[in-house]
This record gives sequence, C-alpha cells and structure tokens, in this order.
Amino acid sequence: MRSVAVVLGTRPEAIKFAPVIRALKDDPRFAPTVISTGQHRQMLDETLEAFGLRPDIDLEIMAPRQTLSQVTSRSLQGLGEVFKELRTEAVLVHGDTATTLAGALSGFHHQIPVIHVEAGLRSGHLNSPFPEEGNRRLVAQVSALHLAPTPGNRANLLREGIADDTIVVTGNTVIDALRWASDRAQDYGSDAIEDLDSDNRRVVLASAHRREAWPDLPQIAEAFASIADEPDVRVVIPLHRNPVVRDALLPRIGNHPNITIVDPLSYLCFSKLMRRADLIVSDSSGAQEEGPALGKPTLVLGSVTERSEAVVAGTARLVGTKTGGIVQAACELLRDPGAYDRMANATNPYGDGRATERTVDAIAHYFGDSPAPDQFVPATPIDELSAELARTAAFARA
Repeated sequence: MRSVAVVLGTRPEAIKFAPVIRALKDDPRFAPTVISTGQHRQMLDETLEAFGLRPDIDLEIMAPRQTLSQVTSRSLQGLGEVFKELRTEAVLVHGDTATTLAGALSGFHHQIPVIHVEAGLRSGHLNSPFPEEGNRRLVAQVSALHLAPTPGNRANLLREGIADDTIVVTGNTVIDALRWASDRAQDYGSDAIEDLDSDNRRVVLASAHRREAWPDLPQIAEAFASIADEPDVRVVIPLHRNPVVRDALLPRIGNHPNITIVDPLSYLCFSKLMRRADLIVSDSSGAQEEGPALGKPTLVLGSVTERSEAVVAGTARLVGTKTGGIVQAACELLRDPGAYDRMANATNPYGDGRATERTVDAIAHYFGDSPAPDQFVPATPIDELSAELARTAAFARA
C-alpha cells in the first residue's frame, strides 16, 4: 500500500478533497493520512463531518486576526514536524490557499513528491485573486504531478514549461462532491430560510469575501440591496465570518426587508440552497464551478477569473465589483427570460462526475501501480484563445 499525506485546511479544500479522501480510503492500493492545518476552523470541521471524515492529524494553527504570513509560517512549522516523523510517499495539496503553499513547500523541503490537485488555474494577473494566483504558480514549480481540471488548465501549465507527461486532465472533483451531496440535506440549516420552498419569489444567492474585493465591499452591498429591490425577488446572503466583510456589508443590507442574512451554512445545506436559487452572485471560486453544474446563471464579482471556461461557455459572467455593473447584469437576467435561459442551459465545462476516479488512478499511475487513466474531455470543447481573450478583456474593463 502507498502511504500518501493529504494536506488541507479550508472549507473549499475539504469539499473538493472529500471525494478523493473517501476513494483513497476505500482503495487497497493506498493508506492515506489526512492532515488539517485548521486554517478555516469551524467551517472546515463542519464540512469534513458532512462527508463522514475526520483529520488524522490536526495542527490547529488558527488564531484571531492572523496575517497571511503567520498562517503560512505556522503551517510550515507544524507540517515540518509531522513530515519528520511520518513516512509518506507523496503529499497531496489542493488549489491555492496558504495551506496549499505550506504543504507543497514542506513536502519539497523533505524531498517528498508533491501532487497538486486542481492544478493549472491561472488568471494571468499576479495580484488577482490575491494571494491565490501567486500561491498556485509557486506550487506548480515544486510539484511532481499536476492534476488539472480542464484542458485549458493543462495548456496554462504547458506554457509555463511544465512537462506534458506530468499533467493529467481529470475534471474538477467539486462536481463529484456536488453530486454526492445532492438531496442529502434534510433542511436549509437556518430557521431564517426554512420557508424557502414555500416562498414563490425568485431567490438570488449572494456572497462576497475575497481580499481583493474588500475596498469595494460597500459598492457590492449597495448592489445586493438594489437587486433585492426588484419585484418578487429575495436575496439570501450566507455572510462570511471575517469581521472586515461583516463590518462593510451589514450597514447597508442588514435591515433590508427582502434580504435574508444567515451564518455560513454546512456544505449539505449550502448545496440545497444552491439548488433552490434562481441566480448566484458571488466572488466565490466554488460558485463559478458549482453554479454552472446546477444550471444556475452565475455572476462573478470580479474583473478577472482563473475559471474563464465558464465565461466562454456562457454559464458565468464577470460583472466587476462596482454597483452599476453588478445591478445591470443581475436585472437583465431577472427581467429577460431569454437571457436567463441562455445562461441556465449552457454546457457545464468542469466535469462529468468521474474526476475522483481519474485522480486516484493518476496517483496510482505515478507510482507505477496502474495504467494511465483516460483524461477528461469536456462535452463542448472550449477554445483556448477565446478563454484567454475572456480573461484579458475582463481585466481591461476593470
């Protein structure tokens, strides 16, 4: 059996890693050890619990109002101590968080092969999103195996000089997680929204939290309020726990009669909320993948995206972080059934539900224990030039 360490610390990592961890545990070829940094303490624990998982090792690095440097350095220190003692043949990291960067660096420092799940995402702009774009570029340089969700992600890696034979296109495991979670939640997880199924209004699921959007949070709040002024519309906002976000948003949206604010929901409950929503307006990276998978038009709060496939496919649209652009795009979809249907029925470019299977088989192939897996090919191929133009044009409008 191959001993592998799975390093995670945030809610999105837990969601996207959960199907992989479950598959590794069920596969006689592997003996996984799950290591949590605890970067997202409560949200991480709740998400793992929803999937029936618990970390084998918990570094518990979080403290109030830590800086990015403190989160990274404490994770590095804790992982360094673990890897001194843990005999493991590979370190799996996911995406682009501080935990991801620390896991990859610590694996590299201890000469353990690093396997990067959700590799190759690029916005093309180092500071947007920050710090994720920098993290994922750095992780790519020390990874031995790159598991890219889409052919476009593979193309990004090839442009940076990553060897072709170290890249496998798997699809995104978030689609697998979403399919698993489908219909498992018995309720919405908050008394404030338990009436959603009997509410005939259109539901707009909205959220904002990314660091690069902080200066524009008051404008985003104004946009949420204006959307809630539309007839027969109810805006539901699971509000991020970061006090910077809450202090900026609550003064404008806290007392709006058509806005319902809830605390962050468990993944199962949030999945149920996404299925109930008619429209998603968010800066969440997961929303850009999950919304299209559920046939929900998704407006992305930002001027650039590392997930341009959804923009090209027509399932998502970049709307910036200014009030006017957000409101205009949302109102078009709420008022124009044709525009809404075009986005709702566009093809999801991110996966077919087999990303976990390909991921596990790719890891086994890396060790020489399995043939190379078939790689993911989207049902509707995304032209890479169009994807690049989507990134560039969006950034130029910012």
